[in-house]
Order: sequence, then structure tokens, then C-alpha cells
Amino acid sequence: MKPFSMMLSVLAIGITSSAAMADGASLPKVSPANSDLVNQGAYIARAADCMSCHGEDYTGSNTPIATPMGEIYSPNITPSKRYGIGNYTEKDFKNALQKGRAPNRMLYPAMPYPSYNGMADEDISALFAYMQTVPAVNEASENKTDLPFPFNIRSLMLGWNAINIPSTAKRTGLNETQQRGEYLVNNLEHCGTCHTPRNSTMGFDKSMYLSGAPLGSWHAPNITPDKDSGIGSWSEQDIVTYLRTGELDQRAYAGGPMGEVVAHSTRYLKDEDLGAIASYLKAVPAIQTDDKITQIDTARLPRPINASITHDLIAQKDYLARAKTSASNDSNSPKALYLAACGSCHGVSGYAQPDAGYAPIVGLSSIRRDKPNALVNVIAHGIDSATNTRPKMPGFSEDLDSEQIAGIANYVRVNFGGIENSDVSAADVDRIMTTKPDQPFLIKNAGLLAWLGVIAVVLLLGLLVWWLIRRMGRAH
Repeated sequence: MKPFSMMLSVLAIGITSSAAMADGASLPKVSPANSDLVNQGAYIARAADCMSCHGEDYTGSNTPIATPMGEIYSPNITPSKRYGIGNYTEKDFKNALQKGRAPNRMLYPAMPYPSYNGMADEDISALFAYMQTVPAVNEASENKTDLPFPFNIRSLMLGWNAINIPSTAKRTGLNETQQRGEYLVNNLEHCGTCHTPRNSTMGFDKSMYLSGAPLGSWHAPNITPDKDSGIGSWSEQDIVTYLRTGELDQRAYAGGPMGEVVAHSTRYLKDEDLGAIASYLKAVPAIQTDDKITQIDTARLPRPINASITHDLIAQKDYLARAKTSASNDSNSPKALYLAACGSCHGVSGYAQPDAGYAPIVGLSSIRRDKPNALVNVIAHGIDSATNTRPKMPGFSEDLDSEQIAGIANYVRVNFGGIENSDVSAADVDRIMTTKPDQPFLIKNAGLLAWLGVIAVVLLLGLLVWWLIRRMGRAH
């Protein structure tokens, strides 16, 4: 899964379909002409979020998956016999899903087989049947995964798998609905892939299950029911609404990787499955982290100047022009910087232009967190929408210096987040923009350790040969 990211972004909606799946958005590639097994497989493909990595046409992505080992590209998984999985048997398919073992190579765990390890056989069979009906694309992916030594030795994954599969264990004491939710969260949707921190081997740190983790320049937040740093203040219906629509008014908006999850996967799920996920997430152990969220104070949030301003682009344009004029005395003030860089999309008062696909930012939890990392990264780097149906947010790292970005962050946090004060500094911005995710010792020094291992083996072999030669000499 790729995470409950509460960022400033746009949820891409609007993929057309030929038939409807009960409760969820219309499900593409479902047809009365298909068998029930194939149509069930189409649903499993959505529930397993295959498209976020492999694309809607399953030909693979040209956007790399950033990992501590290097960049990994998802391959073509259409039934092309030359470039895809057209030669796979169902057993091959099952081994790839559950063991990370393709017929001719080991897979990297960017493919979430540690989570898919728990997939039910009937779901695998349905998914395999569906994948046979996908149009074959006889083209190789534009990019191939090329990791540095020793990670390019795929057979090493055998050792990693022995340590880290399965990635989760079933809990006891759950009711039937929560058991279904556990299966969806832990296996099909593989939420822990993004939201659970990693241990020294880059497997799941199970003691911090779903408590949030770095994800490239993003951070997948805490989705345990902790009220201070997680989603403990959300009701089950709130969770369902967020997964269905990608937004929760004045609290959260799905963007980045989570925007992709909603666009490609969760908005298609049945109500009963979304309800099961919500029920399970409310039942997992709450874990408090140091990135707490200031509780929302609606009295401190801005009000639109009128009820129709967000839908009247001409009125917004005039309102923005007047606001810029009043702030023109100091063009480098946080307010003037916000109006110049952000106001035309997000609005003078932060309520944006929903009809045009621009995200409202008033009250979002991402701007109420103790750590401003998410907000700073969004301002600096922007956001790609989950599909090309909605506008992309540009980054301003080339146009604004660190002090200016800090000023905008402080302005947004106080004026649209409703917090009393914010003291993000230029030094904070520099740190956030330059700090790379921590790499475990074994990953950071893998090359050196591998060469030391090779040298040790050579020395041991040399000693063994020397000992045998001496022993044979004494025998004569």
C-alpha cells in the first residue's frame, strides 16, 4: 500500500468504467461477458492496489520506487509471453505473490509479497484468471531495476525472506468484520508497507505497527487509533469517507502516494470492505509517536467571505487581486509570499477552488503536526496528482529561498491550521530538504560487508587448501 498521507494535494477521480461494482465507484474491466471468477479477480486487483505500481494498463511504471537499496521499477505484468507474465502458470503466479519468487529470478520486496504471503488461495486464483484477460502489451518496460552490489544479487533475497516473511501475524479476539479488515489491511491493501517503520534488515518493525514511516520525501503518518498522533479522533465513518473520497473536510486530503491508493484502489471497494478496514483500524493497538497533531480549533479557522466564493472563479480572482494590493507594502512578508505563490490555487482564505480540482487546505492535519516536514516538502517539491485528470502542484524550491518557504509554512500553519504560533526557521527548512531517510547499518554498509565476506571466504578457502597440502605432505 502506499499510505494514509495527509498532504496538500488533489485526489484524482474520474476513471470511466463499463459496469458497476456494488457500493464502490464503477469498476473498470468488469463485464457481464466475463466469468464470475474473472470479475472477482478484477475486484481483487483493485483491493490489492496493483495499479499504483504497475499502472492501469499493467505495463509497469516509469516512476521509480525509492528504497534504501536504490530505485526499483515495476515491470510489465500483462500476459505478454515475451515481456510480461504470459508464460506463468498459476503456481508461478502464486509463488511470485506469496514468496517473491518468479520462474527466472527472485523479486525485490518493493513488490509487497511479504504482505501478499497471506493472500487466500481463492483470491489468487481469481486474480490469475483476471490477469489472463488483460490486453497483452508486447513492449519492454522503459526502465529496468539496476541496484548496486550486493543488492543486485537477487538470490540474497532468500535469506531476507526467511527472516521477514510473513510480515504480519493474525491477532486474536477479533470479530468477523475485524478479521476481514485485518485481511484487507495486512494482506491485500498491504498498508504496513508504507505505514510501519522498518527494522535493521528493512523488514517490518512489528512493535511499531502502523505508527508511521518515512516514504522518500513523504512521510506515511501514524494510522493507529492514538488520539494525539494517529487517527484516534476519526470515527469509523470518517475512515470510510476518507478511503472512498480521498478527503475529510477540514482534517485530511489524500495526496502523493495515498492519493494514488484512493484513485486506483480504495474508492472501488465495497462499503462492507471499507467498513471492515475502519473497524479493524479502530481495534489495533494505539501507538503514540512524537509527531503529535494539535487538536483542531474550528473557532480559529478562517471563514470564506461568502458561501459561493469557492465556486466563483471570477470573484476569487478579484478577491485575490485586492488581497495582493493590501499586502504589497512588504512583498517578502509571509502573507504576500503565500498570496503570490499559493493564493491563485488555494485561495486567499485557504478554501481553494474545488470545482477546478484545487485542494482546500483549511484545517488539514498535515499542517497541524508538531513536525512541519510534510508541509515544507509539499511547498518545496510540489505534488504529482495520482492521475493526469487533476492539476499538479508545482514545487517552489527553485523560486523561493529557505527563509521564504519557512515564512509560508508558518503563515499556513497559523492561519489555516488554527494553531496559536509556528516557528519554522530557514534552518529547519534546510534540514528537512537535505536530510535523507536513515539507512540501517546493514543496508548502509552492505557493499563493504559483502566484500569483507568475500575476502573472509577466500582466506578460509586458502587456509583449508594450505592445511590439506600440509596434511598430505606429512602423510608422505
